[in-house]
Amino acid sequence: MGDDHSSARPLRADARRNRERVLQIAQEAMDGDGLTISFDEIARRAGFGVGTVYRHFPTEEALFEAVLLGRIERFVADARALATAEDAGRAFFGWFTAVIEQAAANRALCDMLETGLTMRPGSTLAADFAAALGRLLARARRVGAVRGDLVAEDVHDLLRGCLVAERRARARGGAVRMAEVVCDGMRAKTN
Repeated sequence: MGDDHSSARPLRADARRNRERVLQIAQEAMDGDGLTISFDEIARRAGFGVGTVYRHFPTEEALFEAVLLGRIERFVADARALATAEDAGRAFFGWFTAVIEQAAANRALCDMLETGLTMRPGSTLAADFAAALGRLLARARRVGAVRGDLVAEDVHDLLRGCLVAERRARARGGAVRMAEVVCDGMRAKTN
């Protein structure tokens, strides 16, 4: 995930738990009103001193990036878990829709997905995301659930477009249904 400990020795179990707790609290804050929570408040909610927060995340930007990358890692993990689902079409469309629904509510996450997952050098997350999406798509195409002419890059572009459209629809108070429309367009045509 590209944290400050990537080149250092592995974290002790208690330090790892503290780091995960900080990320969990920050994620919950981001899911609410965005990441406007202070380090003092994170420490208070976690039940430890603010120094523990700074030890793992020396800046708000480092914490913010870790939270966003953690969310994308979960998208990848979800896609990998669905790679062997019995219904490949349902797995593909369900994952696509879930990514849009979760990301569209968070401007920073939406921006990160829209810009092509630019992250720290050496990170494999962008490639992991593309590979996981590609596996779901390939399985869905093989069973005839998805148009045969779609490639992973097309789907990634459609995902990006949906994120922009969903954000705009939410801003104007309109119906949020772009994922549904795009999924209908990706389905294989039956004669």
